Amino acid sequence: MLSNLATSFTLVLQPELLLTILLATVLGYIIGAMPGLGPSLGVALLIPFTYGMAPVTAIVALVALYVAAEYGGAITAIMLNTPGTAAAVATSWDGYPMATSGQAGFALHVSIISSGIGAFCTAVFLMMTAVPLSEFALRFGPTEYCALALLGLSLVSSLGGDSPIRGLLALSIGVFFATIGTDPESGVPRFAFTPSLLEGIPLVPALLGLYALSESLLLLEKEVVTKMQVKVGNVWQVSFKRYKRLWVTIFRSSIIGYVIGVIPGAGPSIASLLAYNEAKRTSKGDDKDRFGKGNPKGVAASEAANNSAATGALAPMLALGIPGSATAAILIGALMIHGIQPGPLLFVRHPEIPYSIFAALMLGVPLMVLVGLLGARLWVQVVRVPNSFLSVAVISISIIGAYASENSMFPVYVTLVFGALGYIFRKVNLPLAPIVLALVLVPMAETNYRRALIVADGSHFIFLTQPITLILLILAVLSFLGPLWSSLRKGQKQIAKEGD
Repeated sequence: MLSNLATSFTLVLQPELLLTILLATVLGYIIGAMPGLGPSLGVALLIPFTYGMAPVTAIVALVALYVAAEYGGAITAIMLNTPGTAAAVATSWDGYPMATSGQAGFALHVSIISSGIGAFCTAVFLMMTAVPLSEFALRFGPTEYCALALLGLSLVSSLGGDSPIRGLLALSIGVFFATIGTDPESGVPRFAFTPSLLEGIPLVPALLGLYALSESLLLLEKEVVTKMQVKVGNVWQVSFKRYKRLWVTIFRSSIIGYVIGVIPGAGPSIASLLAYNEAKRTSKGDDKDRFGKGNPKGVAASEAANNSAATGALAPMLALGIPGSATAAILIGALMIHGIQPGPLLFVRHPEIPYSIFAALMLGVPLMVLVGLLGARLWVQVVRVPNSFLSVAVISISIIGAYASENSMFPVYVTLVFGALGYIFRKVNLPLAPIVLALVLVPMAETNYRRALIVADGSHFIFLTQPITLILLILAVLSFLGPLWSSLRKGQKQIAKEGD
């Protein structure tokens, strides 16, 4: 482990890789600060630019953009009361009141420092937990891998937002798309009405369409936010003595965020809300009453937690091949494009990938903090970019990236089709994450299901006689039914309330 980590630090410290991290960080800040974009779109949009890169450089750039974009949403949340990402909503509750009361510089400083500490601490946690988890998963056979994929697919209920049924519907659509192509065992074409579909739907064009193209169409419908309500102030003129009351909140929120992030399907938004509530619950007197009115603890809790959750989502992705969030699912797709399969064997076959991520996080987070402080005034200004210009730029990059993936027009057609579908799905509030989840995990589940049946001579009892498999299947059922049950109970209470 130490030798792999030392080698990875040597790789990351190369000038070209440090420059890549810097550029990805700046791009992440810009994308995160633009309301409506966010890390998922940013990572999907950057993937085509990584085709010619070495796998290590590509994944390090994508992770750097992911972490920076997760923070970028806090800037506009504080300055404009317009969160750039869903995870920054809680940040605006105290960040914007601080800004309007003349403490914009301090609020930005707290958000950047808290994000940096959270991301750095959880990079250490990631390194400590991902390796043992992957070593345990090396014992897995076909039944365990199939059950693991089913566990990942069961997260659809939690990824469906307020409506698990919508998540289930989106998953069904994703399963259909994932089965298009050639049967992995018999070689029989399935729904492949053109030879170009015999290998299935290309992942990158589908992601570009679902996220980038559909978001561009929605941006054209929105008005541009240009009015600045407050001045940024000097972010550097902040004494660290003012952090005396914040350290406990920052470290506690970092732990909460990482734990929530490791749980697939939870994500940074839930982590920031839980950490904010915990910070408010543990405060007393006037300090507690100041939450929602400009308490820096609220900013620190939210930002430390959502960045920690972003790092935590990488643990199940690297160790088990299960995405901890929608953005992590896109990262899995990026790894697969470079011929690398995430999961337990990643640490055996391509140890340079996970260890380079560890090294990049530990070296890149201080750089992220520095870039955030230096460019605080600039990041706020990105909201002045006209939506029409931004949309055209994103659409152009998406189409060029789709064409470059296979040097043919077919991926472009896929991007356009999925862009239209993604736009329709968003208009009817159908979540996109379950579709991505299906595209990534269904092939894994199907292939290992077939292998398990071959080993067992067609008997399904093999799935009930393996202890780890049985536990994973039980967890999958509970994970799937839990949100459905909660939604049903909530509906019953609402009906009873209306009846009264």
